[in-house]
Amino acid sequence: MNAPWIDDEQAALQAAGSPDNGSATPVQKALKIERETHKLEKRLCRQVGQAIVDYNLIEAGDRIMVCMSGGKDSYGMLDILLKLKARAPVDFELIAVNLDQKQPGFPAEVLPRYLEQLGVPFHIETQDTYSIVKDKVPEGKTMCSLCSRLRRGILYKVARELKCNKLALGHHRDDMLQTFFLNLFFGGKVKGMPPKLVSDNGEFMVIRPLANVVEKDLIRWAEHRQFPIIPCTLCGSQENLQRKQIGNMLREWEKKFPGRIENLFAALHNVVPSHLMDNRWHDFKNLKTTGIPDANGDTAFDEESFESAAFPSAGEGLGTIQVVQL
Repeated sequence: MNAPWIDDEQAALQAAGSPDNGSATPVQKALKIERETHKLEKRLCRQVGQAIVDYNLIEAGDRIMVCMSGGKDSYGMLDILLKLKARAPVDFELIAVNLDQKQPGFPAEVLPRYLEQLGVPFHIETQDTYSIVKDKVPEGKTMCSLCSRLRRGILYKVARELKCNKLALGHHRDDMLQTFFLNLFFGGKVKGMPPKLVSDNGEFMVIRPLANVVEKDLIRWAEHRQFPIIPCTLCGSQENLQRKQIGNMLREWEKKFPGRIENLFAALHNVVPSHLMDNRWHDFKNLKTTGIPDANGDTAFDEESFESAAFPSAGEGLGTIQVVQL
C-alpha cells in the first residue's frame, strides 16, 4: 500500500465528537456538519486511493481522460482525483472531456464554465448522437445501448487525438452491483463491472476510480461542493429501465437487511470457480482425486456456514461483516 495515495482518517474519526442529542446550539451543529463533511472527504479520498493501489489504476506518466457527463459521479471523480494528484507519489495528467450529444435543452455552457474556473485542462466534443438514437430506436424502447456504443466510439477517437492512454469512468460501487444483477437476472451470466479493463478496441485502459465508493456519499459530496449538475434528458424519462428496477431492489434490501449490500460487494472480490459450473474456469472434466487434503474441497455432507465473511481490503471498513439471511 502506497501511503501518499491513502490518507490517515484517524484524526477525523476522533474529531467527530459525541452525537447531537437535540440540545446543540447552531454553532455546535455547524461544527458537527463541518466535521462530518471532513470525514466524508477523507473517506472518499481513502476509498479512491485504495482502488488505485489495489488495481494499479494510475501509473507514472499516465495521461488520463476523465469522462465528464455533468452528473454527480463524474464531478465527484474529477474532484477527488485532483485532490489525490496534489499528493500522489507519481506524476500523471488529467484532462476532462465532455461529449455534447446535442440533446434538446442541454446547457452547453455549464461544464466549460465550471472547468475554466477550476483551471483544469478540458475538451468539449460536439456530436449529434441524439438525432441518431431518436431515429434508430423505436418510441418507448431503451435508448441506452445504442447511445452507449456511439458515445464509446467517439470517446476513443477523442482519447486518441488527445494522446491519452487511459479513460476514467465515474461508475461507483452501486453501479457495479447493479451491473452484476442485470447480467445475472437478464443476461444469464455471472459477470460484473471491473475496476480496470482494456478497451474493446485494445487501444486504451479503462479505469473506474470510484469502484469502492457508495452512491449516497457521492450525493452528499455533490451537495456540499454544489456541483452544477446537468440531468440526462435523453434517457431520464425512461422510468422502467431494468437498471432502475435493480437499483430500487438494492436500496430496498439495504433498508430491510443491513449488511446485505456489503456482503454482495464482498462476494465480487471472493470468487471460487471450483464451486461454480463453468468448465472454462475450472477443469471439472479432468478433475482427479489425489489423496491429498484440499482446503478448498467440498465438505459434501456438511451444511454451509454463513456466520461471517471477510470484507476485502478494497472495501469500506476492514475486518468482518455480519452476513444476513437472503
